[in-house]
Amino acid sequence: MTASLSQQGATSGESSQEAEARGHKIRRRALTLLIIGLLIGVPAGYLVISAAQSRDSGKDKEAKYAATGLTRDWPSKVQRRLYQVPMPHPSGMVASYETNNWKTSRLYVQFQTPLRNLDVFLHDMGVSRADLKKDDITISARDQKITGWNFTRPGPWYGLTHKQKSPKPTQDVVVNLANARNPFFYVVSRTVP
Repeated sequence: MTASLSQQGATSGESSQEAEARGHKIRRRALTLLIIGLLIGVPAGYLVISAAQSRDSGKDKEAKYAATGLTRDWPSKVQRRLYQVPMPHPSGMVASYETNNWKTSRLYVQFQTPLRNLDVFLHDMGVSRADLKKDDITISARDQKITGWNFTRPGPWYGLTHKQKSPKPTQDVVVNLANARNPFFYVVSRTVP
């Protein structure tokens, strides 16, 4: 008797499930496919975008660290702070290059800025205009060769060496005042790690 009851219940429930199941089944399957597609597609899309950004970032860093001379770009804020090179704003024709080895690390920077920034730059570095000496090319021949700087063009040229107690960097600065309204600065800041 129990077996017949369960069969009867199943028979009467099947007809109502069949009528309802056809439309629900299609919607449920479509919703399931959509959810599965989103669960797979969203992370896959994220991985593709992330991989492309990571690859591009690596190429930029590779180009930066593969440079063998001055590159037309501002030194990073970290470099400017570490080497104590206060870049005045506005500045143009900016180029920089960093070298590191076990003995000495150097940051080479060149830029052109309005004359009003001369005193600002020197003050921020911890020196004054009085420390500049006419025709004193303080940047060594070795550093000139690395950067390709040539201090034989028309001047007047002024230079100074700002020595500081280690671990603070020592800076060699050369200023070309051929364009009196917009002097050109050359800076080599070196530190011993």
